[in-house]
Amino acid sequence: MAFDAASAAELQRWRRALVRKLKSLTGYDTMVPTPLRPKITEQIRCDGYVRQRVEIQTEPHVRMPLYVLLPESGQRFAPVIAPHGHASGGKLAVAGIRTRRAIAKTIREHNYDYGVQLVREGFAVFCPDARGFGERQEFPSNVDILNSSCQWINHMAYPLGQTVTGMWTWDLHRLIDYIETRPDCDAKRLGCAGLSGGGLQTLWATALDRRIRCAVISGYFYGYKQSLLEQYTNCSCNFVPNLYEHVDMGDIGALIAPRPLMIETGDEDNLNGRDNLRNVKSQVRITRRAYRLCDATGALKHRVFHGPHRWHGVEAIPWLKRWLQQRAASPSR
Repeated sequence: MAFDAASAAELQRWRRALVRKLKSLTGYDTMVPTPLRPKITEQIRCDGYVRQRVEIQTEPHVRMPLYVLLPESGQRFAPVIAPHGHASGGKLAVAGIRTRRAIAKTIREHNYDYGVQLVREGFAVFCPDARGFGERQEFPSNVDILNSSCQWINHMAYPLGQTVTGMWTWDLHRLIDYIETRPDCDAKRLGCAGLSGGGLQTLWATALDRRIRCAVISGYFYGYKQSLLEQYTNCSCNFVPNLYEHVDMGDIGALIAPRPLMIETGDEDNLNGRDNLRNVKSQVRITRRAYRLCDATGALKHRVFHGPHRWHGVEAIPWLKRWLQQRAASPSR
């Protein structure tokens, strides 16, 4: 099902078919809708913004805690979902909560507090705990806040026809449902931005839900063979049964066209695979073909920075501001 459309009509047919296939492979289509039942449990005034702790229900008896970071001034904000990656303590690092030494260290090493960086630029930022992280850790990984439970969750998910990838994508789409209910957010200007495993979440959530109008994928865009099949010790949350029989990562990225997408890559990121940037650029070229077909080449940007696996953000945050704050969100096609 690799991207090979030659016209806008073929692109639409391919997109519909691939979205159905990906929802089936990930077990997304087995998830059970349920009322959100949102609850704000805490509100704290921070330095220049307000932080709320919120819980929503994403499936029956499955609750997702998150932090909502709100600028102090303004009434209706462009919202950005900021999913975390690994070694983050879940939402803690992205929300800039440095009360634990380990979290403070990972923020310094990975520039991990991009939720705070975004709220200071005027966005309403939603920082959720993905299943298996933060408050959602499972035994036995919960002995260390930086651990994740992806391995154990995927072991239980596979026999049920599900995956961690599908669960994470479903939960973010339910989070969008919640954002649409908030009067302080303009959900028609919704963005999503994340590092590493947060890039995984951003890629899949944006590819499978057109309500996300602009995205930034950091440290997670490369050919599957080198970065995940050969590097097979990477976290099990990356692995979806039978996925490689159908698409590579650039094909999933092509589903996002023509919506604005920035991909940022460190030239010393060991997750890029043995060919480093060549393995990344091979996938960007696939995605770029879809943008070219949509006459939207300016809406895709690949930023390579010098450095290791970390959030860069130097051009990513202006990119989000350009598409979500300073102009109307790009049209869906």
